[in-house]
Amino acid sequence: MSDRPHSDGPSALDSLQVFARGSVDIAPGLTHTEIYTGHGLLSVFRTMPPDNAPQAAIVGCGGAMGGVLGPGHGLYTTLADRWADRGVATYRVGYRIPNDLDRCAHDVACAVEMAVADGAEHVVVMGHSFGGAVVIRTAVVMMAEVDGVVTFATQSAGCEVAGALAGRPLLLFHGEHDDILPPQSSEMVRMIAGYGDLEILPNDGHLLGRSDDAIVERLDEWLPGVLGFR
Repeated sequence: MSDRPHSDGPSALDSLQVFARGSVDIAPGLTHTEIYTGHGLLSVFRTMPPDNAPQAAIVGCGGAMGGVLGPGHGLYTTLADRWADRGVATYRVGYRIPNDLDRCAHDVACAVEMAVADGAEHVVVMGHSFGGAVVIRTAVVMMAEVDGVVTFATQSAGCEVAGALAGRPLLLFHGEHDDILPPQSSEMVRMIAGYGDLEILPNDGHLLGRSDDAIVERLDEWLPGVLGFR
């Protein structure tokens, strides 16, 4: 891990108030975990590398309505398959209570802790729309565990804390013709953070359905350095 100080206080998983938990392997390398709590059901879909020993991890979350596929045409599943052979595990988070910013950030923090417990030494968090605010807030409180942040068509509300990212890599994607959250939302988040790489995707909207290849290509360039690859 990095030399950043570890987060203080009880872990996210310890404070989740779990009263039941179950996991099942639904495909080779893919596990579905359900965690029952007093505030709803947290679901995590985990894709592991073939040797079951990840050196790094991607944690992804959806928007205000939840979901685990990511933007575009199932971007998170594409990344899970693409990066598993490179030793990267992927955790896709199904929120307990979608659109509850604090609890959703708690859910993502739990998945980050799961990744670290599985052996990941570097973690990148990714969020679409409302999920952009979720992962920024998660990263701010997990200084030791989160190495980088990626947002897709993020909202700016809830990102007022982005200035506390403390220089960790920040990559923002936004559709040029987003009619739900305009590109200025990502520009605002970058301004609050004081840095960041902003990719405006031409002729695309909020779901980024026309930019799968461009996003994957950009992440192929960006992720290795953040995840600790040469």
